[in-house]
Amino acid sequence: MTENTTNNNQGTEKKPDKTIKPRFNTNWIFAVLAVSLILFSLLNGGKPVQKTTTSEIKEMIANRDIEKLIVINKDQAEIYLKKEALESGRYPKLPTKPGTGFGMSLPKANFTYTIGDMSSFEPFILEAQKSAGYTEKELIYPDYQTRKNYLVDALSWLLFPALLIVLWLFLMKRMSGGGAGGAGGIFSVGKSRAQIFDKDTNVKLTFNDVAGLEEAKTEVMEIVDFLKNPKKYTSLGGKIPKGALLIGPPGTGKTMLAKAVAGEANVPFFSISGSDFVEMFVGVGASRVRDLFKQAKEKAPCIVFIDEIDAVGRARGRNANFGSNDERENTLNQLLTEMDGFGTNMGVIILAATNRADILDRALLRAGRFDRQIHVELPDLTEREAIFKVHLRPIKLEKGFDIGFMAKQTPGFSGADIANVCNESALIAARKNKTVVEKQDFLDAIDRIVGGLERKSKIISMVEKKTIAYHEAGHATVSWHLEHASPLFKVTIIPRGKTLGAAWYLPEERQLTTREQILDEMAYALGGRASEELIFGKISTGALSDLEKITKQAYAMVSFFGMSEKIGNISFYDSSGQSDFGFTKPYSEKTAELIDQEVNLIIAESYVRAKEVLKNNIKGLTELAELLLEKEVIFSEDLERIFGKRKADLLKEERKAEAKSKQTEAVTETATPEKTVKKSKTKDKA
Repeated sequence: MTENTTNNNQGTEKKPDKTIKPRFNTNWIFAVLAVSLILFSLLNGGKPVQKTTTSEIKEMIANRDIEKLIVINKDQAEIYLKKEALESGRYPKLPTKPGTGFGMSLPKANFTYTIGDMSSFEPFILEAQKSAGYTEKELIYPDYQTRKNYLVDALSWLLFPALLIVLWLFLMKRMSGGGAGGAGGIFSVGKSRAQIFDKDTNVKLTFNDVAGLEEAKTEVMEIVDFLKNPKKYTSLGGKIPKGALLIGPPGTGKTMLAKAVAGEANVPFFSISGSDFVEMFVGVGASRVRDLFKQAKEKAPCIVFIDEIDAVGRARGRNANFGSNDERENTLNQLLTEMDGFGTNMGVIILAATNRADILDRALLRAGRFDRQIHVELPDLTEREAIFKVHLRPIKLEKGFDIGFMAKQTPGFSGADIANVCNESALIAARKNKTVVEKQDFLDAIDRIVGGLERKSKIISMVEKKTIAYHEAGHATVSWHLEHASPLFKVTIIPRGKTLGAAWYLPEERQLTTREQILDEMAYALGGRASEELIFGKISTGALSDLEKITKQAYAMVSFFGMSEKIGNISFYDSSGQSDFGFTKPYSEKTAELIDQEVNLIIAESYVRAKEVLKNNIKGLTELAELLLEKEVIFSEDLERIFGKRKADLLKEERKAEAKSKQTEAVTETATPEKTVKKSKTKDKA
């Protein structure tokens, strides 16, 4: 590393540029408007002048209290009283001293009078004075004035344009993303929106908080270690990886792993989403990419994390605009150039995450841009147990809580699902006013997440309830008597979400599935419809999800996995995803007909197998359905009491017994020759 990058968190220190002038702040406009309003109120300030009536004016004239009378703009009269009148006490609401206003304003009148008819106002004043005994010299004639409030006129002219300017500035600020990436209003639209984490921003998440993902953590920790101890690798001639791509299903912890990197690394960490590059304006995405890497180079060595990179990294030519100039493609081209173009990015490591690696551009995935592709898969049994331990830290559990049992109850759950189960169980326990979270609360939480909310208010007739009971009992009966069926956990006819009943299984965690296993799964999926037809002589719409599942399985067997004798070992599966954008199928119409025939044959055979199992166990089916109608929820213990042990368990025991017997036979066979040899030796000695 060079000397100017010794301070990892700050990067190269730059002297401030004195030529840069301070920018204009739009808040000054609001300040000027506020000050103008305050000055206007002060110049015209004080309390509002009291209004008077005709009778009160006559009384003022009779008491000889009026000093002068001014008519303003022929619609309002201002009445000024004598000093002696104010001190006389006849007007307690008025101050004893005459008002003088504020600053440059003129003395204020004591009363105002709104003139209705100007032609009769002056005669009224003169007649009232003559009636009060005024002489010709004492008569007070109104003084007529025309006044203009220039400040009010100016504000009335300026207020509307000022509001338009303020509205325009507000809209421009919103369009530029609130000034993201620095100041400059609309001109900051091309700035990067990356959030930076350095020594001033503490990220508390570390690798200790990321359970499971041991292989992924090892890969990422090596990158962090390279940034901390570069000489350890460079002394052997190694180079720092330029990028690592985290690939995996949603909720498996890709973003959390990146957060842990931010918490572990002592270098600046830029975090941005792929959608932040996409904008309606042309050229903005590419500009933001350039600005991001410019900031990263200034802070090098550093890590840049792009979450959901498929938003900007989709393969070129796969978009719906068919050849037009696409802004997303321009952004991707700029990203490819910045990651490994003609320029160098020393010390800038790119981390990215996606769950759609199949649609990413191949130029983005090549070595030199993303040197490593780290697969983050769904956790297995031991990893789920470790994840449960992390998320159960803040939860008050009952004594002797078995975390391993919960890990077995959640096959196929991601880390996010497990976190949701833990949180939901705490909410359920609190709803029941418990002091600790119990095992049943976790089981209820799993039911709530997988099946949906329990719908106790749903109205179901007795006929429908009986049909549902026999349907679910058919699933349970067939699965109990098939060798490769998944172990049944419980059966329920309580409606949850969109389902009216469900049979819960704990599938084995296997990486490969045989043809026999798929056929057994299809058979017990059809057990519900077969039970309805066998018991009631008619079928219902309740098997919709079962039929959808087995149809997909059957087509996958024939067209993807090569498990059909007529089609042969051929797969039409396209892992690159290119077939999604094609208009033709990769096989002929004759092959399509053959695929349909094979699928129909497989499903028909599975349905016949399900009906045969139910016919052979019709008594147990009826007993199980009646028990479901009574209890609504039954467990594997109830099925074992009705049918005996599962066929799979019996076969396992038989195989174990056979293996033991073979082992004992092998031991006896190896032991017999040794004894004969010893006897022959004794004879020779004799």
